[in-house]
Amino acid sequence: MTNAKNTYLCLNCNRPETQVPLVALRYSEQDTWICTQCLPTLIHHPHQLAGKLAGAEKLEPADHDD
Repeated sequence: MTNAKNTYLCLNCNRPETQVPLVALRYSEQDTWICTQCLPTLIHHPHQLAGKLAGAEKLEPADHDD
């Protein structure tokens, strides 16, 4: 996601790259960005990104061997 100035935004919290580090992400033939603080949500609770990332509700959370 980008704003009018082509500054990239986190797909989850919408903070710009000028405020937080962003990681590039490609999924379902779409390029997007997620910040380092929201990345754990994608890994552990991807369903919480439903409506923000197409197909997120189909993603399985990371499997833990704790």
